[in-house]
Amino acid sequence: MTRLRPMRLADIPEVMVLEEELFAPDTWTAAMYREELAQTDTRHYLVAEDADRVVGYAGLIAYEDEAHVATIGVTAARQGEGIGAQLLDALLAEADRRRSPVVLLEVRADNETAQGLYRRRGFAEIGRRRGYYQPSGTDAVVMRRGTP
Repeated sequence: MTRLRPMRLADIPEVMVLEEELFAPDTWTAAMYREELAQTDTRHYLVAEDADRVVGYAGLIAYEDEAHVATIGVTAARQGEGIGAQLLDALLAEADRRRSPVVLLEVRADNETAQGLYRRRGFAEIGRRRGYYQPSGTDAVVMRRGTP
């Protein structure tokens, strides 16, 4: 049974294993996660845990006028089970709780599965960022959810 809980500093080593599995060579660093977790006023990071193992994680950056889905990842062995949707729904609920009128995100242009999930949650493509993901140079699709 997968449950969501706030990400803690002690989770970073397990998150980094997933980060490498899912996003290499465009991974975040442990220092980046430590910095994100220190910014409790504008950040909301979660892990999906099953049998005391981190199987997924996600983060939201929320400002007064907009929020950003910073990251979502689910271990490949558990993809397709709805964990990513569970994490996204929790981030969107937090954005709504904070009354963020707009939620933005970037997703790899070659990640159709994630784009489909975002579209099902009310996101629409609003642009592209060429070479956004570094060092791979992969393009990003910019998506937005918000009230018209």
